[in-house]
Amino acid sequence: MGKDDEYRGHNRLDADDVRPSRTPNDITTWIRNQDLSEADLPYIHSLLAESFADWLEEGEEFPWLAGCPIALLHPDGTAAAHIAEGSGLFPPDWNAKAIGTTAASAALQSCRPALIRSEEHAFAAFKPYDTLAVPLFTRSSGLLLGVLVCLMPAGQAQAGELKLLQAAALHLRSCFYRQFELLLIGDYVRSRELAGKEERRSILLFDAIRRLNDRIDVEHVLSEVLGILEQVYPFCRTDLFLSQDYSSTNEKVKPLAFRQEMDICWKAFVDGEMREESDGKNRRIALPLAGKQGVYGILLLNVPEEEFDDADKRFVAMLTSGAGTAFEKAKLHEQANALVGELRLINKLTQRLNSSLRLKETMAFATQELLDIFKADCCFILQLDSFKTRFTVIASNVPEMTAEAFAADYGFCGVMLSTKEPIILSDYRHASPVRSRIMDETRSRSLIASPLLINGDVIGAVLVAHRQPNHFSYDNYKLLQVLAAHLGLAVSNATLHAELRRMVITDNLTGLFARHYLNERIQRRQLRDGSGALILLDIDHFKKINDTFGHQVGDAILMQVSGIVRSAIRDSDIAARWGGEELAIYLPQLGLEQALRIAERIRKQVEEETDPKVTVSCGVSQWTKNDGRISVESLFYRADMALYVAKRKGRNSVAVG
Repeated sequence: MGKDDEYRGHNRLDADDVRPSRTPNDITTWIRNQDLSEADLPYIHSLLAESFADWLEEGEEFPWLAGCPIALLHPDGTAAAHIAEGSGLFPPDWNAKAIGTTAASAALQSCRPALIRSEEHAFAAFKPYDTLAVPLFTRSSGLLLGVLVCLMPAGQAQAGELKLLQAAALHLRSCFYRQFELLLIGDYVRSRELAGKEERRSILLFDAIRRLNDRIDVEHVLSEVLGILEQVYPFCRTDLFLSQDYSSTNEKVKPLAFRQEMDICWKAFVDGEMREESDGKNRRIALPLAGKQGVYGILLLNVPEEEFDDADKRFVAMLTSGAGTAFEKAKLHEQANALVGELRLINKLTQRLNSSLRLKETMAFATQELLDIFKADCCFILQLDSFKTRFTVIASNVPEMTAEAFAADYGFCGVMLSTKEPIILSDYRHASPVRSRIMDETRSRSLIASPLLINGDVIGAVLVAHRQPNHFSYDNYKLLQVLAAHLGLAVSNATLHAELRRMVITDNLTGLFARHYLNERIQRRQLRDGSGALILLDIDHFKKINDTFGHQVGDAILMQVSGIVRSAIRDSDIAARWGGEELAIYLPQLGLEQALRIAERIRKQVEEETDPKVTVSCGVSQWTKNDGRISVESLFYRADMALYVAKRKGRNSVAVG
C-alpha cells in the first residue's frame, strides 16, 4: 500500500458523508471545509510530491527558478520532492542535529520563514550557498504542512528572494489543496459508487432470497441461485457440486466427487466454512450450501482476482447461506411429499392385496403396481416352496418366464435366501456378484430386490429391473423393502388360504376331492355345459381286505386306486371320494361311450397294478340338456343303480345306468 493509499484509509468518507440528500453546493462547501488533522500528516508524502509536480509545471516562467535547486520537505524533515538540478545537494534528512543549522532546519523548528547565508552554515555542503526556507501551513487548523527550501549562490539571497519564495509557497499550498480536494472528490465518488453498488446488492439479495423462498422446489432453488450469480458476475465461472442423491437438468449442477482438483471443495464441505485459493490472477472460492441439518453441497466460483473484492465475497456468502436454507426447506418438503405419497401408495397397495386371497390375481396386480411405482422395465415375484429347494415365478410382466423355477441357491434369490437382505445393483454388466437368467434374458442392468419374509423366514422374493444402468435410487431401494413386507404378508395369507381351502375340499387319505366339493362342481357345470358323465367306482370285497390284512393295508389300497384314477382322467375331470371305499369321477362334456372306455381302463389297471390285488366295479351314468329333469341327485342315482347292476353281475365289471 502506498502512502497516498494510507492517507485515504485515514481520511475515508463515512456513510453520513455520502448520503443522497446532499446537493452539489453542499458537497462543494463541505469539501472546502475539510482539512488535514495531525493524524493525517504521516501519510501525505505522495500528496506533497504530486502537488510539487503541479507547482513546478505551473511555475515554469519564474525567472529565479532556473538553476536554483529547490525542494519540498515533509514536516518530519525528509524531502518529499525536489527539482532535478542540484539534487545531489539535498541530504535525506534535514534534521538540525544531523546537518547543522540551515534555513530549512530553522523553519522546521520555528515554523517561520528563514534565510541563512553561506558563512553561517554548519553543514559543509551548503558553504557555497545561501539557504532560504518558507513553511506551509494547513488552511484551517494551522498545522505545519511542509517547508519549501531553495538554495542560491552565496551572497545572492536577499529579502526580496525570500518574499518571492513566500509567494511561491502560497502557490504551492493552493496546488496542494487542489490535489487534496481532488482526492476527497475521488473518495466521495468512489464512496457513492460503493454505496450504490451495496444498495443494488442489498436489493438484489433481498429479492433473490424472497424468490428462493417463494417456491418450495429444489430445482427452482438451484436454478435461481446460479442465475443470480450469472447476472451479477457474468465474468465468473460458477459450478454447484451436490452431495445428495439428486439429479438436476442444470449443466452446472454436478455430483461432489473426491478428486485432487476438488480438494478445496472437500475442505469446505467437511468444515462447513468458506475456503479460497489464489494463483495471483484468479481466485477459487468454495462456499458451503448449508442448512440447519447439514451441508448439502459446495458452490465453487472461479473469478479474476482484480474484479472480486471483499464486498463481493460477503454478498456471495450471504446469497449461498440463503440458498442453503431454501434448498434444505425445499428438500425437506420434497421428502415429506414423497413420504406422504409412499404412505398413500402403501395403504392403497395393502388394501388391494388384502381385498383378495387369490394369489395369482393379487400378485398380478402387485407386479403392475411395482412397474408403475419404480418406472421399471421388468418385475418378478417368486415364491419359495415349502421344502426350500426352489423359487418359482408366480407373477411377472414377462410371460415367457412365468412359472419358471430356479434352484434355491441360484442367482440373486439364492443371495437373499442366505443373507435375508435386500439388494441394489447399479450395473449388472460391470458389478454383479452372481449370474442371473432373469437379468440376462430381459437384458436388464439396474436391479432392486428384496426377500419376502414372514417371522424372519424367507418365503419368496421380488425383483424389479431396468435396462438402463443407475436407474434406481436409494429411496427406491428403501421403498421396495417396505412394500416387500406387505407383499410377503399377502403371499403368506393367500398361500395359507389356498392350503386351508384345499384341506376343506380334499380327502386327507386319498388326496381326491371331498364329496361336497364334487356336488358343487357338478352343479356349476350343469348350468353352463351341454352334457356330462359320472362314474361311481367301488372296491370289491373291501371289508374282507380290512379284516384279512388290516386297516393300514386297506388305506394303502384306497391310495393305490386313487392314484390310478388320477392318472386315467384329464385335468378338467373331477375325482372325489364319495364314501368309505367308493370313488366318484365326473367327466364334463363327455358322452356315455367315452365314459365307459375310461371306466373300463380304470377297472383293468386296478386289477393289474394293485398290491394286494383287488378289483373294482363301476357304474356309469350320463346327462344331457335334453333330459327332462337335470340334477346331481338324479345323475348319482342312475350311476348308483348301474353300480348295483355291476355288483349283481359278479363284480369287477362296468355297468350303465
